[in-house]
Amino acid sequence: MGDTYYSHGSTAERWDRARLFFEAKEYVPAVDILTGIVEEVPEQVAPRLLLARAYYHSARLKKAEAELRAVLERDPVEHYATLMLGRTLERQGRTADAARYLRLAAAFDGDVAAGV
Repeated sequence: MGDTYYSHGSTAERWDRARLFFEAKEYVPAVDILTGIVEEVPEQVAPRLLLARAYYHSARLKKAEAELRAVLERDPVEHYATLMLGRTLERQGRTADAARYLRLAAAFDGDVAAGV
């Protein structure tokens, strides 16, 4: 498949295609499509969050971290991005950095005891 496959169609069609690849656990093609969408509509949180998830599942943790931070810059109370950033940092062995985000995610859930 050439690059044209990933950039073919409207943004909505590419978004649907990226989600299908993601759901099929085909994270690399999902990343290829989502990267173009994020460049096209950088203010949109949903494509960026799915891109971060695809990076995470394909073990590209630094890229996942960068996308999650970009999501949180746009939407500081995005619960799932906060949780995922904590898990991404944990997976990188950065447990001290992760703890802050995991506590925040627990607080967003209302689980104050887990955040202590």
